[in-house]
Amino acid sequence: MKTIILAGGLGTRLAEETERRPKPMVEIGGRPILWHIMKLYAHYGFHEFTIALGYKGEIIKRFFMDYRLITSSLKVTLGDERIDWHTRPEEKWTVDLIDTGVETQTGGRLKRVAQNIKKEPFMMTYGDGVADINIRELVNFHKAHGKLATVTAVRPPARFGSLSLEGNSVVSFAEKPQLKEGWINGGYFVFQPEIADYINDDETDLHREPLEHLAQDGQLMAFKHSKFWQPMDTLRDLETLKQRWDSQDAPWKVWK
Repeated sequence: MKTIILAGGLGTRLAEETERRPKPMVEIGGRPILWHIMKLYAHYGFHEFTIALGYKGEIIKRFFMDYRLITSSLKVTLGDERIDWHTRPEEKWTVDLIDTGVETQTGGRLKRVAQNIKKEPFMMTYGDGVADINIRELVNFHKAHGKLATVTAVRPPARFGSLSLEGNSVVSFAEKPQLKEGWINGGYFVFQPEIADYINDDETDLHREPLEHLAQDGQLMAFKHSKFWQPMDTLRDLETLKQRWDSQDAPWKVWK
């Protein structure tokens, strides 16, 4: 099963980082968040990716073109123009990099790249959020219910620390915990190919008519994930992810 990753948005809420690179290329621990997302899928045996490019897509292309250079040790013999590679990348990924237009909306990007996938189920997620989701369980859930679409429902992270009070005394404090009530769209979708019929054109926002109509038709199911999930929408989110990675407290790092 192939995985589509939407990586073409402007990332305006993270403008300090995205002025010079697309949001999925913002780094955590020296690697783009896009790489972290792909490592999660690959850990569960899914190695075929299609990246929907838009804003500054050439930077993502260059990253994969130079991937061996970035991740491997080598020896260069000047004059002979010879390169001897000491190591090779451990990743055995197939990555399709598809330009989908700078102004194209999320639904339009999905429809454009889905045309390159044969009439079979596929996965899709955003290029700016990490989680410790068991992708194999997600796929099995989708196959079992027989509907057209599955969305991963997650608990949103709180933006501020949580206080438990007894009178004026603080009895417990949790720094930005996952909220225990309410579910939101966390990405990490699985779709049947018929999803394309719910998308009109490049101007279609996936979160509007397509998902709304799927829900109305009884064709949208939720895979509940109550553990770790974190988007990278703001500088504060980015710093949270960096700190967790640097302190070796990164729940999304399920690979060795």
